[in-house]
Amino acid sequence: MTSTADATTTVGDTTTARFDIEGMTCASCAARIQRRLNKIDGVEATVNFATGSARVDHPADVSVSDLAGQVAAAGYRAIARDEDSGTAPAHTDDGHDHMSHGGDAADLRHRLRVSALLGIPVIALAMIPALQFDNWQWLSLTLAAPVVVWGAWPFHVATVRNARHLATTMDTLVSIGITAAFGWSLYALFLGHAGMPGMRHGFSFTLDRGDASSSIYLEVAAGVTVFLLAGRYLEARSTREAGAAMRALAEVGAKEATLLVDGRERTVAVGEVAVGDLVVVRPGEKIPVDGVVEDGRSSVDASVVTGESAPVDAGPGDRVVGASIVVDGTLTVRATTVGADTQIAQIAQLVQRAQEGSAGLQRVADTISAFFVPVVLGLAIVTLAAWLLAGGGVSAAFTAAVAVLIIACPCALGLATPTALMAGTGRGAQLGVLIRGQEALERAGRIDTVVLDKTGTVTTGVMTLVEVVAAPGVDADDLLRTTATVEARSEHPIARAIVTGARDRVGEDLPAPADFVSEPGRGVRGVVDGRTVVAGRLRWLQGQGLSADDTVVRAVSDAESSGATAVVAGWDGAVRGVVVVSDEVKRSSAEAIAAFRELGLTPVLLTGDNEGAARAVAAAVGIDEVIAGVLPADKASVVESLQGKGARVAMIGDGVNDAAALATADLGLAMGTGTDAAIESSDITVMSGDLSSAVDAVRLARATRKTIHGNLFWAFAYNVAALPLAASGLLNPMFAGAAMAFSSVFVVTNSLRLRRFR
Repeated sequence: MTSTADATTTVGDTTTARFDIEGMTCASCAARIQRRLNKIDGVEATVNFATGSARVDHPADVSVSDLAGQVAAAGYRAIARDEDSGTAPAHTDDGHDHMSHGGDAADLRHRLRVSALLGIPVIALAMIPALQFDNWQWLSLTLAAPVVVWGAWPFHVATVRNARHLATTMDTLVSIGITAAFGWSLYALFLGHAGMPGMRHGFSFTLDRGDASSSIYLEVAAGVTVFLLAGRYLEARSTREAGAAMRALAEVGAKEATLLVDGRERTVAVGEVAVGDLVVVRPGEKIPVDGVVEDGRSSVDASVVTGESAPVDAGPGDRVVGASIVVDGTLTVRATTVGADTQIAQIAQLVQRAQEGSAGLQRVADTISAFFVPVVLGLAIVTLAAWLLAGGGVSAAFTAAVAVLIIACPCALGLATPTALMAGTGRGAQLGVLIRGQEALERAGRIDTVVLDKTGTVTTGVMTLVEVVAAPGVDADDLLRTTATVEARSEHPIARAIVTGARDRVGEDLPAPADFVSEPGRGVRGVVDGRTVVAGRLRWLQGQGLSADDTVVRAVSDAESSGATAVVAGWDGAVRGVVVVSDEVKRSSAEAIAAFRELGLTPVLLTGDNEGAARAVAAAVGIDEVIAGVLPADKASVVESLQGKGARVAMIGDGVNDAAALATADLGLAMGTGTDAAIESSDITVMSGDLSSAVDAVRLARATRKTIHGNLFWAFAYNVAALPLAASGLLNPMFAGAAMAFSSVFVVTNSLRLRRFR
């Protein structure tokens, strides 16, 4: 098992340690380890049966070895993740056969093959009387003995280990059931009448009321072992598939980098690259670090991070992320973040954190699993006594009791949530959607209102040149060139949009203005080609004595009513025209808003912009409710106000000013193209910045939540329905074993459907 995270991560006075746990065989194992760790003062542990791992937040005075000692005291083995590589040893050298949730798949496959080869003839001889030749029962014993002893050895070892700690698990039920069936068969063969030549007995799907001393249960002992080994093996394979996306993330980054030092290239391991180094990336290679392009141009495939299949162009000054693939050019990139700080490593850590968590219904399921086994042992004893007291005979009583032991294993309960969470969060990572944990999934299913920040969420967040309106007698290109020249010294986003638009449209270098002066909130002034040029708000220019004709006034009014920004420019006592810039609506926004409505969500636009600009954007994308002119500090208050009216609110934003609102909302969705503060405050992060992906995030969260609920329902329903059947003698123990194995496989297979989410 691998991890991109270090073994320990310190935050404040609390340190987080991660372990691989060996020896867990069911949810009750995980629950017992978790309870034991959480009894330590200051420790908060989450043990995940499906991943065979534990995440432990502990104070500095509690060491990793202390935690591992507590796990060992519970009868299991905790291996701390390697601090440098983030991996745990793949094998142990202590000679023990450690069985994690599904055990080692190769070992299980070997045991299953041998047990099936020996056990199937035993089942056939018992079920088909025509095959029962003289002394067939002794051949059955010869074939069944290795299956019961060697094939079921992992169950027996786990039972003994847990018994030493006065604990029981599902392995206890299995081991006792198999041993009881085999032990009774030995008694009947050697001390009863079952060993007599010519002995025959039929097979029944329900209990057998015949002479107990003439009845053997070798097919039950062998069949249950084969079916449960098959279930464990399929579990191990399926659970590994559920975590495939997590492993893919851990392996997706580049392994080597080409360093550029003093004009010479040198190939090094990616771990040797430091912040500030220059790396050369050629077509077809992965970018090894997050960084900024210093030289070269290329299309870059960032789908592994954003989920978007279309490559994006990158050139000098553009940011690129690690694990992206350079398509058709060579780039020289200066590293800004490396190693565990890169975006792909952070994504992997977020996904891992989500898969480690448990909440809500799963905690209930784990609690039930932990106390279920002792209850079932008691129920088996009660069943045995009830049949004997009712005069049903020893054979019928024994069969019913064994069926109760076998059918009641709560393995499916322990797998219901973690496997769905692994599959859902892993698939989300492939699509560029990061879900932080089950709490986010639970909240995603309850929201009814989605509040959207305007700038950078519904719109691109980048101002672009839209229109140039020249006054009568003024050349539009000259107006644009002059306005851009005086704005060239300004750092304001509107100024940059005008300068960029002018360079694209006029196609010439812009000289620097002389005597440049900037008046924040009003405009700029400078000398261009010997004349004093003023650019800014119309009212400011008029206040300085520049006259404006009706063409200019009408252009300004039209721009502002459409939500655009009008920059008025003038010189020599008159306003010469208007340059219009606008924050464009993202192409996917209208479609995304319609999709939110289809999901039953009410969209609300929340922005600090003026009412006119906000209404124009809302009308363009199909939003009816607009809350405009909101200060950054008040956005969280708006969310609280909506919640106070009974709304269950999802907030979607991308800026620092959205962080508080994201944290306040019932569900926070951050656009991954936004700030770190927004991303850290959110429950779900959409890496692409496309609002349609936010819709996908909600749909995926709901699908995962629905799968979890379905898994838990069938797991509970299975146990509730099957136990009375077994206790009443309507279920042969062998078929009880097959049904129990099937329930676990069903839960895992149902979870794997999430990997096909589109």
